[in-house]
Amino acid sequence: MLTVVKHTATSVVTIERFIIEEERNHPEATGELSGILYDLALAAKMIANKVRSAGLADILGSAESENVQGEVQQKLDIMANEIIVKAMDHGGRLCAMASEEEPGIIQIPEHFRCGKYCLLFDPLDGSSNIDVNVPVGTIFSVVRKITRGRHGELEDMLQPGRRQVAAGYVIYGSSTMLVYTTGQGAHGFTLDPSIGEFLLSHPNIRIPENGRYLSVNDSYENHWSENARTLMRHYKGLESDHKALSTRYVGSLVADFHRNLLGGGIFAYPSNTKSPHGKLRLLYEANPLAFIVEQAGGAACDGTRRILDVEPTELHQRTPLYIGSKNEVELATRLLAGQRELALA
Repeated sequence: MLTVVKHTATSVVTIERFIIEEERNHPEATGELSGILYDLALAAKMIANKVRSAGLADILGSAESENVQGEVQQKLDIMANEIIVKAMDHGGRLCAMASEEEPGIIQIPEHFRCGKYCLLFDPLDGSSNIDVNVPVGTIFSVVRKITRGRHGELEDMLQPGRRQVAAGYVIYGSSTMLVYTTGQGAHGFTLDPSIGEFLLSHPNIRIPENGRYLSVNDSYENHWSENARTLMRHYKGLESDHKALSTRYVGSLVADFHRNLLGGGIFAYPSNTKSPHGKLRLLYEANPLAFIVEQAGGAACDGTRRILDVEPTELHQRTPLYIGSKNEVELATRLLAGQRELALA
């Protein structure tokens, strides 16, 4: 675990300097986790470059194939996946990887050394929005290897989110920003394209306890449970005297989450009759974002349980997700458990 190092408002702090200074507070650190974060930052720069040039380089649109989720893959999905794999497989720090875009574990090639960490990632979240220039992102999670063999195994991947040692996301929007945590707060870095470096721009991010925004896909309202419909009416100020939240939903989890993290709010994706087990991926999306939001003072649940306490059983397991400002998530937990009177008190 890393300890936060305070910097003055006028100091220029690159992500590499920030990681190095934090690592110095832990003499026992081997540098492997720091190396993983460096490599991910490099991969993010490469993906950001592809995203910026997408409309000029004929890499928009569908690749006319489907991923393991049964979703149509975009050309940039495939490119982003390949960039991360190639940036991470040779450093000697990972024993295996898993991607939302691939059906099984991605093993480290035999001619490369294996390390003691596993990387799980969504290479390009929100990729269905690429063609219309909506912000997309990358989400990642790092866990420590728990099996004894050289290569990573399914058991290593199927660990509850509370065992993550690092997690983060990158948002490719009007600017490219990387937010990560190692369990000592959440910190944001903005890419300065003029020098090609991620610079510390948002140290010690804190999400407001009460939300301003509600991010939810209302088109599924007829397929929600009555408790979920009541909860949404509550957020919108139609039930009791709860202050109405402004609805903001772009359909890109990273973009919606990032706005709510900085401004306060909740992202909600209830289970429904079409997706009774939820839609978001536990290992690639819910767990890493839940780790970040908790480090920023927020919360995340699946409607009944804290996300980080869910015991995974499948590599591509799905989950309902309520994530964001603490008070809004606590309301969801109480109301979805059927305790309407308590929730509305």
